[in-house]
Amino acid sequence: MAAGMAHQVVQAVYDGLSPLRIRNLRIYLTGQVVSLIGVFMQQTAQGWVVWELTRSGAALGIAAMLGLFPLLVLGPWTGVWADRLDRRRLLLATQGTAMLLAFAFALLVQAELIALWHVYALALLLGIVTAFDFPAQQAFVGDLSGMELVRRAVVTNAMIVQVSRTLGPALAGLVIAEMGVASAFWINGVTFLAVIGSLLAVAGNQVRRPSTGSSLGEFWEGVRFIRSEPRAQDLLLLTGCVAFFAMSTIFVFPVVATDVLRSGPEVLGYLVGASGAGALFGSLVATPLAQAARRTGLVLGTSAAWTGAWLTGFSLWAWFPFSLLAIFCMSVLVPVVLTSSAGLLQVLSPPEMRARILSVLLMVSFGATPIASVLTGIAVDAFGVMAALRINGVALVFAALLLLGGRRSFRGWSIERRSVPQSAPRRRWEVS
Repeated sequence: MAAGMAHQVVQAVYDGLSPLRIRNLRIYLTGQVVSLIGVFMQQTAQGWVVWELTRSGAALGIAAMLGLFPLLVLGPWTGVWADRLDRRRLLLATQGTAMLLAFAFALLVQAELIALWHVYALALLLGIVTAFDFPAQQAFVGDLSGMELVRRAVVTNAMIVQVSRTLGPALAGLVIAEMGVASAFWINGVTFLAVIGSLLAVAGNQVRRPSTGSSLGEFWEGVRFIRSEPRAQDLLLLTGCVAFFAMSTIFVFPVVATDVLRSGPEVLGYLVGASGAGALFGSLVATPLAQAARRTGLVLGTSAAWTGAWLTGFSLWAWFPFSLLAIFCMSVLVPVVLTSSAGLLQVLSPPEMRARILSVLLMVSFGATPIASVLTGIAVDAFGVMAALRINGVALVFAALLLLGGRRSFRGWSIERRSVPQSAPRRRWEVS
């Protein structure tokens, strides 16, 4: 039995990595992993700068909110434009702009001119860039892989993200401690050259939709499609719960590192790195296995409940080794929910509408995170950081169990491949 389970795991990992045989996707993701290591270094360094300037959980929440709130506000337009415009050129523009913002941050910190309003302003500008970048980047992965391999390609992309999320914060902690916080921003700026170079070297197969003249009208066309697909609604609801209650907690880790564990930037890097390591393991092993499971709804709901349970456990015991273990376990099944949702929504969507549908997913997930970050930051200042994390963990468990217990159709939901004529590309999968 053990040998059979091991074989199943190895086969799932092998299948999950199969999109890397596609040359263009392999080149693009190689550039991505280098760039994203720098991005997560900057994210960790930004949190440290805010905490050093203010010692305020609310300030950490506001900085996180400004970095992600544009996804919620601009989502109705950016997804439509990512369907209309050449996604490769759009990504070149967003990555180049993000590189300039990283260098601006580095200069301010290096010159010791940085103030809280600078952080807020740069976080907001980077958030606007991210609002354009995210839906285009997610859909571009599908352009490079094709719809036959898009679910596996999304998982492979998630693995790349989690490798970077594991290495970036740990490196940031070491760099901040040894070279100063400005170095993390300089390094991030330089790493953008890798993804820009990869974009110049590849070409995607994009299905572009001619403009109808109304961006909001096209966005609402995507919303109407979601309203006609109950399973798409389930995906968005569960993703929103995980984002709101679990993903938002990472922004208060500087408080845990200093006030609870009585340590500095190195421990902050380890905490965030443990989250990335757990998510990497989840992307590499748990997500391919989850995609092979028949009971899709049951797997996703259980994954959300597991995440909330470990977040609750993390909040109950302030011992560094256990904190690392709890964060690792909490993060293992988050990619199951996020990557499965992103892949399934692309499969369910019409080809010319994929970026719009993904923009709705990003609005619900990353767009909900800034609101949760502010509320979590306020709760940290009012009740203490561990109590605030406990509230989030219990709420996520309750939401997942409520969804599993209250919606029988969700528990029994499965998705299976079936053959279809070439004239009907939309229904490549049967949902029951």
